[in-house]
Amino acid sequence: MEGVVSVSRSRILKVHTTRSWDFMGLTLDEGSEVTPLQLAYGDDIVVGLLDSGVWPESESFQEESCLGPIPSFWKGNCVKGEMFDPKRHCNRKLIGAQFYRKGFEEQFGPVNPRTFDYNSPRDYVGHGTHTASTAVGSIVKNVSSFGFGRGTARGGAPRARLAVYKVCWNKELIARCLESDILAGFDRALHDGVHVISASFGGGPPLSPFYRSMTDISAFHAMQRGVSVVFSAGNDGPFPSTVGNVAPWSISVAASTIDRTFPTKILLDNTISVMGEGFLTKKIKGKLAPSRNFFIGSSTPMKPCRWSSCSGANQRKNATAEGMVVICFSNDPGGIGIAQVAVANIGGLGLIYALPVTYQIAETNLIPVVYVNFDQGTKLNQYIYYAPKPVVISPSKTSIGKSPAPSVAHFSSRGPNTISSDILKPDISAPGGSILAAWPTVTPPSPSASDERSVKWNFLSGTSMSCPHVSGVVALIKSAHPDWSPAAIKSAIMTTAYNKDSTQDSILAGGSMKVADPFDIGAGHINPLKAMDPGLVYDMQANDYITYLCEIGYTKEQIKAIVLLGTHVSCSKEDNYQSVSNLNYPSISVSNLKSTVTIKRTVRNVGHKKTAVYFASFVSPHGVKVSIWPRILFFSCFWEERTYYVTLKPEKKSRGRYDFGEIVWTDGFHYVRSPLVVSVNNTAGYCDDSTLSYSI
Repeated sequence: MEGVVSVSRSRILKVHTTRSWDFMGLTLDEGSEVTPLQLAYGDDIVVGLLDSGVWPESESFQEESCLGPIPSFWKGNCVKGEMFDPKRHCNRKLIGAQFYRKGFEEQFGPVNPRTFDYNSPRDYVGHGTHTASTAVGSIVKNVSSFGFGRGTARGGAPRARLAVYKVCWNKELIARCLESDILAGFDRALHDGVHVISASFGGGPPLSPFYRSMTDISAFHAMQRGVSVVFSAGNDGPFPSTVGNVAPWSISVAASTIDRTFPTKILLDNTISVMGEGFLTKKIKGKLAPSRNFFIGSSTPMKPCRWSSCSGANQRKNATAEGMVVICFSNDPGGIGIAQVAVANIGGLGLIYALPVTYQIAETNLIPVVYVNFDQGTKLNQYIYYAPKPVVISPSKTSIGKSPAPSVAHFSSRGPNTISSDILKPDISAPGGSILAAWPTVTPPSPSASDERSVKWNFLSGTSMSCPHVSGVVALIKSAHPDWSPAAIKSAIMTTAYNKDSTQDSILAGGSMKVADPFDIGAGHINPLKAMDPGLVYDMQANDYITYLCEIGYTKEQIKAIVLLGTHVSCSKEDNYQSVSNLNYPSISVSNLKSTVTIKRTVRNVGHKKTAVYFASFVSPHGVKVSIWPRILFFSCFWEERTYYVTLKPEKKSRGRYDFGEIVWTDGFHYVRSPLVVSVNNTAGYCDDSTLSYSI
């Protein structure tokens, strides 16, 4: 069929603030003589949001008086639909709004009032409104959710324009996104003239090869047209090898916490005091009771891999918890939905939800919920072992700057990359825990049909929230450096990231007690101010990625299914890198180091000074000797690009273990850091290829 690149079955993908931008250094200091970065750039940039639509009445999407006319290059438009009138709902801020539902309706049936969604760009689920507000929302003062997180809300690039492409639809209060609809949304966004595409969705393992993934194919097309694509990394953490959206031509974003918490005091029998986290608006007085009083099997010593001591399926007959707060234990934060419904059904006043340490991230819930760790929960549970005891839970407060941050969120998907282990994923981390952003007023703040509350702003957590943070920063960088390629922008973000928290200690990996490594956090936590002026960048073009695809074994036909029609594809030996690790990526990964290898990298000076001298330093991964040549790079008007070589030599016997280091180039002002990830594999394993054996 003419004009068709490839045909694939459409997969279903899942959709994976007031403080976060200040936490990242992007403050709106009205008393400063210097224009804040967020207000100085972005007016000429259009961010395309592929998600569940938009709630156009939100203040986040109202045009500000200082916003200029719609850019002349813009080819997009707003389309009319159910409860969406382009003349009334679109403006100089929201300049595009379209919807694509054919794939969803083929899979789930027609969209109609009974499905609780709108046949238009209007959002019901809330996910799209939240992410759009986070990326490019206008400045809105004095916002909060039930009084929590009060402050000035705005997106990363509040002066940028927004174009919404609704490709995700409501299915039981969860946004479902069909790949065929996503592809249609991508194609239209590229036609319309967006500069950045933000896509907070994806699938978990097993990942499809790039030539069968509509999102990866679409992202490649975007890259060829100079459009940066930002994806969420996924919410399947803290387990390894769960990261999604791993194509090297897009940005995969992990989630991290910020320094805002919501301390909630629990006082048991005027004797034991515990500080948890929650969103409690009123004081609760009752009796604290253990879950075993209401649910069968809640004390069973043998637990499945994911378990909760509170579940409606295990409710005791005629159980009632009137006047009581129930304490439940679980190793699965995602089980909170089941637990709160179970406690609500037996008439409980509230729920204390005990989780492993580092899992406590406050969420908006159907009933009052306080999150505590296992140590705190055990202390409370032991005290009420024989009988319920009086408990008083104070209203929650908003606390800023009193807890170390960031840390990697426990739910954030982790590497290594299961498609191409020599490409580090995720790339970067950004705020994704308890993020406050815009919300449809018709949609309950918690994912429960029985929740009848209405809010304009809501807290959500996920890599879906960290993704638009990076998209907003990409918009600022693109505005400041319009000639930079998507690869150069990604390089600027990665090489300027940091790995220390607010106490100047190493960033921790939530879901564990260990220091975060590149599989948790990628190159580190995003630093928008530094990314605007990175000093050096690692750049790449479409041909570099095509050579990479050849190196991972794709055929010419498979590669042609990925690239734009008419793109020349060659896998000749002369073009080969000889190693995937030689792709000019801002990080270096070698997943199978058996003997000495040398890796090539090329950097371009984008600093204000054309004449510059950079010096190399490095930290070697354990058991690996690192050599860099040359150790000094000279740049001038005539030598804008320089190449260096990294030689890695194993100095230990090992197999299947990863070790981490870094390479830093500095001119005394810029620090251009690349993670170094190496797995030495020079000892025979149980199933070495040359010694396979079987026994029956």
